[in-house]
Amino acid sequence: MKKRLITSALPYVNNIPHLGNLIQVLSADVFARFCRSRGYETLYVCGSDENGTATETRALEEGVTPQELCDRYHKIHTEIYQWFNISFDRYGRTATPQQTEITQDIFLKAYENGYITEHTIQQLYSEKSDMFLADRYVYGECPHCGYDRARGDQCESCGKLLEPTELIGPRSMLDDSVPVLKDTRHLYLNLPGVLPKLQAWMDTAAKKGRWANNAVKMTEAWIRDGLKERAITRDLKWGVPVPLEGFEKKVFYVWFDAPIGYISITAGLTDDWQSWWKNPDEVELFQFIGKDNIPFHTVIFPCSLLASGDSWTMLHHMSSSEYLNYEAGKFSKSQGIGVFGTDAQDTGIPSDVWRFYLYYNRPESSDYMFTWDDFLNKVNGELIGNFSNLVNRTMTFLYKNFDATVPSGDEPSADAGGYTAERSAEFQVEVRRLQQELTEKLEWAEIRDAYRMFFQLCDLGNRTFQANEPWKSRKEDPASAERLMRDLVMLVRDLGILAEPFTPDASQRIAAMLGQSGLSWENLGDPLAGTRIAEPEILFRTLDPKLIGELRERFSGSQKERAAAAAGVAAGGAGEAGATGKAGGAGEAGAEPELPVEQRFAQLVDLRVAEITKVEQHPEADKLYIEELDDGSGSEEPRIIVSGLKGHYTPEELQGQKIILVNNLKAAKLRGVKSHGMLLAADGPNPDGEAVVDVVVCPDASPGDRILVEGFEDAAVPEKKLKIDQFFDLPIRVEDGVLMVGNARLLSGGNPITPRVVKTGEVG
Repeated sequence: MKKRLITSALPYVNNIPHLGNLIQVLSADVFARFCRSRGYETLYVCGSDENGTATETRALEEGVTPQELCDRYHKIHTEIYQWFNISFDRYGRTATPQQTEITQDIFLKAYENGYITEHTIQQLYSEKSDMFLADRYVYGECPHCGYDRARGDQCESCGKLLEPTELIGPRSMLDDSVPVLKDTRHLYLNLPGVLPKLQAWMDTAAKKGRWANNAVKMTEAWIRDGLKERAITRDLKWGVPVPLEGFEKKVFYVWFDAPIGYISITAGLTDDWQSWWKNPDEVELFQFIGKDNIPFHTVIFPCSLLASGDSWTMLHHMSSSEYLNYEAGKFSKSQGIGVFGTDAQDTGIPSDVWRFYLYYNRPESSDYMFTWDDFLNKVNGELIGNFSNLVNRTMTFLYKNFDATVPSGDEPSADAGGYTAERSAEFQVEVRRLQQELTEKLEWAEIRDAYRMFFQLCDLGNRTFQANEPWKSRKEDPASAERLMRDLVMLVRDLGILAEPFTPDASQRIAAMLGQSGLSWENLGDPLAGTRIAEPEILFRTLDPKLIGELRERFSGSQKERAAAAAGVAAGGAGEAGATGKAGGAGEAGAEPELPVEQRFAQLVDLRVAEITKVEQHPEADKLYIEELDDGSGSEEPRIIVSGLKGHYTPEELQGQKIILVNNLKAAKLRGVKSHGMLLAADGPNPDGEAVVDVVVCPDASPGDRILVEGFEDAAVPEKKLKIDQFFDLPIRVEDGVLMVGNARLLSGGNPITPRVVKTGEVG
């Protein structure tokens, strides 16, 4: 068995992590715990990403040094992860001597091997602050989606990677001045030069490591679109210094040195770190990341290692997740929207309950929406009504009726219709089948599906208990009751083992009731006859709807607004968001904070059917089309929109389609062409599991027909224009093949709207 090296994406320590951030470290924790229980030699490392622009920016905002900021947030992160029971072998940090040494070593070897180039470029410069502006110090309008607060490195709304010079109307985040272009020298990693090595490695690694389809497709798209030399230095003071003459005042770009943090954090744990990181024949590397980080772990980081010429342990399997959204909007560290790690602690709800919810709904193939109602229903229904219920009823019945001792169940049944030896054998075969499938899924980090199978086992146990009525058979057919309780207690013990990666506290309490400790996967199915049990205890308490209602209210709005409300004053800047306590400024368009998302959508968004009458290639953008629409308004001039459908559809496939138009979206310039709205398309897997973009059409409708929200068909036509981020704060999704907003369907002519290909996914 090869050793297993496990990493989760290094969190920036410029804020408190929210539940969406926690998914990566928690996912890797499940896998690490599973691997240890299976007997693999396992190392799980993570740590605070402390270098680069994000840290320098936040430190400047708070009026502290970067080191002071890192020390404070590293402590906060560490305490949150400890509370969530995350079993790191090492949670380190990147502002260390080991990080500097290893990063500089990889760079110098790549430099000596000819994979580093130098270019003089023009970079945005603030004359007011007398400094070059790092990518994150610049904001402006995204050229792809029109979001008006896009950062210079990546648009938070559409996720597109950007260069600050691509922004429309760029401004400095430091002083709000309009920056100018100025010459500066930077070093670049020659990705085209490393490409042959990368391609040879990836061709084998992606198949052998069963990379997720979205990881393969995204990486192939990067390569297909043409890799370019990528800058690896920045004009900053906080970071790993560049060990090259003439570049002493620069540091490495955080996306060059951050993944090297996995290595340096291991080096901070053991001097024998090379037995993990330079041992590809004996170690398999599993990495857990969000979908926005895929190219950096399949292209940038591997190219850095390959360019050094050393024999590194390279990515074996990647587990990437989609986004966890919050109520009617998105989790956001920068805006302080959502439930944060410290918030979860303050609720009084045990960490196992939070772990359950995040694993059970892990956004593996599409985004998932956290709502307090869903949290209440899933916890009370599955965690308590299924898992905890089976453990409690089985152990309590055994304790009260069998002298707290597991019977042997060897005697023949008096009733052929009872729980006979044959039925016991059938039950055990089904238990072993589900356990084997669960194990196989965890071997490849299919965490959500594995956990759903765990609850299938719980359901099997509950159904078997109920169907065989031991409260009756204990008197009428004692042998049948003994056999049943023997099997059910064995299942409870097995569930204790299987639960350990997911809910470790509950696992320990089950083991304590059985007087057993140190159990691992190899103990599944071990006999328990004769075992005396302790007095049972309830694993989880039912959540009170009143408490959940209080928490929903308590965690509405941003962190700033909550703090201001607690202090009895108005939050600074709350008026920009309409003082509604909702993300994205929905209140600007008149929404009330207590209204459900379905009603706010009906009041704010005007969806109309429109027919595409003409499609042309955008003259300034390879991936954009310009479409002319008949929107049913009767205007002599066609309506113009711009969409990124090149590569997904030909003009001929779009011509004549009756699409759904966001009719009241504010116009935005996309590469010089003003787009008056956007069409809806579903993003998700097709029946073959391939990620596709599926334009939503209404072939039986007419241009100008309204798309309505079920239950709110009489809502007035929205009069105000929406910003793009306001629209995305009211997300549409595809669920079971139907377009949904919240818990309501979208209707065309009174009928639910069904995409042609995508049955589950997000719509934008």
